Amino acid sequence: MPGTTLDRIPGLPYDDFVAARKSNNKKETQPHGGQIILIFWLVFIIVIISVFMLNAETIQRNFGVFITRMTAPSGSEEELLFLDDEGESLPEPSLPERIEAVIEQPPQQPSVPERQPDPPVVTDPPARPPTTDPQPQPQPPPVPPTPPVQTRDRPVYYTQVNSDGQILQTRVTRRIPVSQSPMLDSLNVLLEGPSTEELNRGIVNLIPQGTRILSTTIRGSTAYISFSEDFLFNTFGVEGYVAQLRQIVWTVTEFSNVNDVQILIEGRRMDYLGEGIWIGSPISRQSF
Repeated sequence: MPGTTLDRIPGLPYDDFVAARKSNNKKETQPHGGQIILIFWLVFIIVIISVFMLNAETIQRNFGVFITRMTAPSGSEEELLFLDDEGESLPEPSLPERIEAVIEQPPQQPSVPERQPDPPVVTDPPARPPTTDPQPQPQPPPVPPTPPVQTRDRPVYYTQVNSDGQILQTRVTRRIPVSQSPMLDSLNVLLEGPSTEELNRGIVNLIPQGTRILSTTIRGSTAYISFSEDFLFNTFGVEGYVAQLRQIVWTVTEFSNVNDVQILIEGRRMDYLGEGIWIGSPISRQSF
């Protein structure tokens, strides 16, 4: 029996006695099978209680679902479903899945209210650096007002045939800008010809078309005027040559310092113009 002392039996060899005693002591030190089962259940109960304490909320919720199913009226077609974290319905898990979920589910942490962000701190805007006035741009010098162009009335002479068929020199006035070469300006205006109104009055220009003035010079009281070769060809005959010379002489001798005119062709002096009209010397108004 456990707890008893094995006495030596008379006549028993000593070696057998020692072996028997060791066997008895070994039996006394080994635990019984009932003790092992008792320890297992104690550990199991402790584990279950620990799991229940850690997951009391989940177990209570599942227990409420179980009670609801048990108390549901018979014949009801509704099926109780579990809800996931986002509120969507899920099929009821099996019993092993429930136990595994209870064991593995961590304890619920108390919800902490979300911290509202701090209102933005209003700070004064940074001071703008003082603006510096841009450097003044140099202004262009003022443009002096253009003085009005000075003009002067100058007489020029054209040819007109009266009702009796006489060829007369007709004086018209042109307003010509004042310049350093007034005689040249008057001759150029003469070559332009009469205006439309003057043409309607029968005033014409008998200087050959295309005639150009190449140069003008005054020596003493004589004006030297060089014409282009077009001055040599007049389609109106002798009367046309005389009329073109008179237009030139009368226009130039309007200047007070000119008494006569020397006609030059391309800068050269010629004796005659056309059919025996003398131009080898200066011509005045008295020459006609």
